[in-house]
Amino acid sequence: MTDYEIQGPTRVCAATGRELKPGDQFHAVLVEQVGKLVRIDYAAEMWPGSPPDAVAHWSGRVPATDKPRKLVVNDDMLLECFDRLKDSTDPDGMNFRYVVALLLMRRKRFRFEDVIRDAAGRDVLLLKDAKGGTVHQVTDPRLTDDQIAAVQTEVFRVLGWV
Repeated sequence: MTDYEIQGPTRVCAATGRELKPGDQFHAVLVEQVGKLVRIDYAAEMWPGSPPDAVAHWSGRVPATDKPRKLVVNDDMLLECFDRLKDSTDPDGMNFRYVVALLLMRRKRFRFEDVIRDAAGRDVLLLKDAKGGTVHQVTDPRLTDDQIAAVQTEVFRVLGWV
């Protein structure tokens, strides 16, 4: 499995170079650059808006470094990330999308409907969105449990949840 080369929160505003301190509001965007997913952080007042090619974007506050954080999963952010990767054909993007789909199933946003085989003989999961009713097709990349855990950790890190 290929490891993602995505930095976690930089705590530095991409527009000004100013350090983002605990309590500061920020915006972050995940974009694909040269086949890699890259996270870019902005101070709230310098946020230029999400670029049209963004995989995902979100906002929050820089946490205090001395307090343990409770993981808060944002289903809408996961769904946006999932949707933006629907046409991805590279292994990293497909693995990322598959694990996001599993997380959405765990959160009961997606419901398993069926499995079909594509022309290449790969299993394709049919997952129904519990809110909108849309049926999504997700290719199963045949990851091991350890690979799924590694990609999940990367998803959480990229989205700033760990």
